[in-house]
Amino acid sequence: MSIAQFRNLALGLGLSTLLSTCAFAQAATAPAPGAAAAPTGPVPTKIGVVNIQQAISECAEGKKEIDALQQKFSPKQVELKGLNDDLENMKKQYQAQAAKLSDDEKSRQAKTIDTKQKSLQRTYEDAQAEFQQAEQDVINRIGVKMVGVLEKYANANGFAVVLDVSNPQTSPVLWATQGTVITKELVEAYDKANPAGATSPAGAARPATSPARPAATPARPAIASPTPKKP
Repeated sequence: MSIAQFRNLALGLGLSTLLSTCAFAQAATAPAPGAAAAPTGPVPTKIGVVNIQQAISECAEGKKEIDALQQKFSPKQVELKGLNDDLENMKKQYQAQAAKLSDDEKSRQAKTIDTKQKSLQRTYEDAQAEFQQAEQDVINRIGVKMVGVLEKYANANGFAVVLDVSNPQTSPVLWATQGTVITKELVEAYDKANPAGATSPAGAARPATSPARPAATPARPAIASPTPKKP
């Protein structure tokens, strides 16, 4: 949905890794508790590589959910941009007039700017937290079903292990031939198993990532608040 502005509110799933590589390997090979022993036969030896984050964002249901998040959070993006623009205009006016203002007036305006800035930062952080939680709910909901589809696909196609390469910092895979990458096949298998997710809202624009910061990230006023004079 990923979640770079309200990060553009173009959500492109900067998705967190759903399950560890170990979990995917286990899901693809370990029998469920109480399940009948697997029939004897050739032991699977194929190793597959999948980008589970990409699969979640590219399956029909994932696209539909991302579009829905985009529509839900777009008004908040507009609101944050308006607040940020007002603050930037206030800071420009302060800078232009500072030389003509008394110390008391400088202090008053600088304090007002600082207060608005802190308020904008809190509003942004609250909106970002709300978005990230909604995004994570989507990831978890689709991810659980995705792992089930992956298990069936791996068993049906003779894979002994499937490694997730969503996160380059934690993935043990440095290189893999194209033939071992099964992300596209997983998306196709998921869409086939979940056809209800294929219908996206008409005319909905695909987002790019999770909320981005407002056009100009709230920072302290360009001119620091003057220190009040002692009486």
